[in-house]
Amino acid sequence: MYVIRMKNCAFFARHGVLDEEETLGQRFYVDAELTVDAGKALVEDALEETVNYGVAFTVIEEIITGKRRFLIEALALEVGKALTGRFPQIKRAEITVRKPNAPVPGVLDHVEVTVVWPQ
Repeated sequence: MYVIRMKNCAFFARHGVLDEEETLGQRFYVDAELTVDAGKALVEDALEETVNYGVAFTVIEEIITGKRRFLIEALALEVGKALTGRFPQIKRAEITVRKPNAPVPGVLDHVEVTVVWPQ
C-alpha cells in the first residue's frame, strides 16, 4: 500500500444552504488522501497500475463544480465514492472539503469537513 495526497485543489462553485451562496458562489478547497494498493505499480513503474492524479483531479473538479449541494459533507462523500469507483486500486479515500467563506456570525479562517470512504 502507498498514499497519494492531493492538497488544496481549488474550485469555484455555488454550494450552501443560503440563496446568496448559490447566487454569488465562492471558492472551495479539496484535499484527497488516497490509500492505494500497490499492485505492480511501484515495482514495474507502471502508470496504468496506479492512480493517475490528473484524472483524479478531473473527477474531483466535475463533482465540486457540478450539482449544487447544501452540505460540504455530501460533496466530500460524493468525491470519495467517485474516486474509488473510478480507480479500484484505491482502498480508502479520505476527502476534506474546505469552505473559507462560510456564513457564520463571526470571523474564521474556514470550515472544513473530512469524510472517509468506504466507511
